Amino acid sequence: MSDLAIFQLTDEHKMLRDAARDFAQNEIAPIAARFDESGEFPHETIKKMGALGFMGIEVPEEYGGAGMDTLAYVLALEEISKADAAHGVIMSVNNSLYAYGLIKFGTDAQKKKFLTPIASGKSVGAYSLTEPMSGSDAGNMKSRATKDGDFYVLNGRKSWVTSGPVADYTVVFMVTDPQKKQKGISAFMVDSKTPGFIRGKKEPKLGIRASATSELLFENCRVPAENLIGSEGDGFKIAMTVLDAGRIGIGAQALGIAEAAYEAARQYAGEREAFGQPIGAFQGTAFKIADMKTRIEASRLLIYNAALSKERSKKTGERFSLEASMAKLFASETAMFCAHQAVQIHGGMGYSKELPVERYFRDAKITEIYEGTSEIQRMVISRSELGLK
Repeated sequence: MSDLAIFQLTDEHKMLRDAARDFAQNEIAPIAARFDESGEFPHETIKKMGALGFMGIEVPEEYGGAGMDTLAYVLALEEISKADAAHGVIMSVNNSLYAYGLIKFGTDAQKKKFLTPIASGKSVGAYSLTEPMSGSDAGNMKSRATKDGDFYVLNGRKSWVTSGPVADYTVVFMVTDPQKKQKGISAFMVDSKTPGFIRGKKEPKLGIRASATSELLFENCRVPAENLIGSEGDGFKIAMTVLDAGRIGIGAQALGIAEAAYEAARQYAGEREAFGQPIGAFQGTAFKIADMKTRIEASRLLIYNAALSKERSKKTGERFSLEASMAKLFASETAMFCAHQAVQIHGGMGYSKELPVERYFRDAKITEIYEGTSEIQRMVISRSELGLK
């Protein structure tokens, strides 16, 4: 990978990227297959990532983070995900879905209490929006939060919560006014030690298996009113704003998977021989390599552009939904394309667990689904271009 001329990386960016690359290849890559096989959560490496600043890259230094920008975040996330997509999504959720919402909408007291331990890697954060009957249609949410004096009482069932089985703190979205539909959704910070916070079924997943995912149940879970993020009814706005940031992270995760698959395929194409020459000399293989490389570099441009758009939004207040959706859509489909081609180039060995390309294939698929499916991204992009709400 070479630096793209259009994007000028600072020395600080390059140092962070190189540090992430070294850590990923030395600490994560050697254990990735074992954790994929067992499905265990990689507590120790996540703590080490926190100590290096990877779990709170954009969190201000006063709250224990690295205080860097979005471009720094995607550079590091790309390298972590290249070694293991499961580590990558844990890092992504911590930085974007969890931390970004608190940075943008939380009070100073909330930031000190809920950001600092997460940014340092001492604790793990989660984000809980999806329900069994409310995925892409967040307005169909059924969970309820009822005000009771200085508390809100939470009841409901959430699903597909990344890091749900291990999270210390979770951003939870509940309906506070059913009559207002989307405008009646509110966001809360919930400590996992709160009575009534129950971890449900852990999901047996196709890929990213070291990233723990589960249901969360809330049974008369009493949360202090001071844990309300923003005001009542701000939840949907917070959720959509945070998802814009999350989609940039998933784009970077997908890019890392695509690069890993591409590099494995390129190496194999140069080493494996058939009919007296490397298989890369045959046009059928060579063109696959060309298409993979082109899509990877196009994905990188879209992701970096989305990262810079997010940085501009801090000054202008403008949304970066379009840029984030385009980056996430193209990069996730590129990850799936590259992983598919890598398996094909490897032939029978690509189908074997002896090599990591089958893991890249399994891990790539989820990037087209979570934090907004490819279909949702196309809706966001087309509505923006057509001027539709």
